[in-house]
Amino acid sequence: MVRRGWPDLTAILYDARWVGNHGIGRFASELQKAIPDLFPFYADRRPWHPVDPVLLGAALWRRNPKLFFSPGYNSPVGWPGPFVFTLHDLNHLCVSENSNALKRAYYRHIIKPACHRAEAVLTVSEYSKQEIVAWAKVNEDKVVNVGNGVGQPFSPTGKKYDPGYPYLLYVGSRKPHKNLPRLLRAYSIAGVQKDVRLLLSGKPDHEITEQIDRLGLGGDVVFHELSADEPLSETYRGAVAFVFPSLYEGFGLPPLEAMACGVPVLTSKVCSLPEVVGDAALLVNPIDVEEVADAIKRLVQDPPLRARLRERGLARASLFSWNETARRTSSVLQLATPSIHAVGEHA
Repeated sequence: MVRRGWPDLTAILYDARWVGNHGIGRFASELQKAIPDLFPFYADRRPWHPVDPVLLGAALWRRNPKLFFSPGYNSPVGWPGPFVFTLHDLNHLCVSENSNALKRAYYRHIIKPACHRAEAVLTVSEYSKQEIVAWAKVNEDKVVNVGNGVGQPFSPTGKKYDPGYPYLLYVGSRKPHKNLPRLLRAYSIAGVQKDVRLLLSGKPDHEITEQIDRLGLGGDVVFHELSADEPLSETYRGAVAFVFPSLYEGFGLPPLEAMACGVPVLTSKVCSLPEVVGDAALLVNPIDVEEVADAIKRLVQDPPLRARLRERGLARASLFSWNETARRTSSVLQLATPSIHAVGEHA
């Protein structure tokens, strides 16, 4: 049965291996839920495996779908059929600590040619779109910004995490571009330890524990594992503020999720982050530790500022939805295959 306004997508093979507890994973999961007629593709290897493009191409020869769609950056090699894939950012090229010779070769020999062969390349922000267009040297029309979204359970209503003390919250990985060493230093010089602790998602590791000890923050920085959306949303709602001074993002889902939960946000004025938060967050130079520290101090000590950011954040987050991301994606998929385009016209 074809839903009015949506194409018949039964012919589209969807790389469901990307679904998981990470940024691309949420994008992949939400699209799979919002466009239920996508037919999932699975294999006994991760989609980012170095030889996946060749093995994927061979699998597509056998399956022969009318269209292959990946919510991640993998693309088939050796298969002449139409495909759409997603480049969320150029993190593996732009962040030196996340790059190496193998990754650069993969982008040069696999991803760049795929940008030219694909029916379309999806991405999630105008910042990433312009980076991809300039790097791959493709027409702007080829790269489509479908955005990211936010939805339940990320809302201001619901249970709040209460560990027995007020806390600032950071959610994300420990990769170098997330800028955790500077965040810890900024928190240490902000002079707010008596007012709030700093809660970091995940488990402690040796490197971060060493830095915490060097800064004398042993009792002030705590860790909290968050592996599901419900406890994550509860932890957002319980925070005094959310702090995310990242050096590089192709979008930045955590600040959006925090705003949707009614939490004041501090984030960076670089890359895609201003595009996501607009005027609804405190924007800082993530390299300037003292500037980050001053913003932390302002957030903790200025309740009216937090109230203003909360209201602006809720309004800003309301502009983003997974349904809109799915609608934009669906429109691209409609145009990618003539037979699908015809169904969409007559639905």
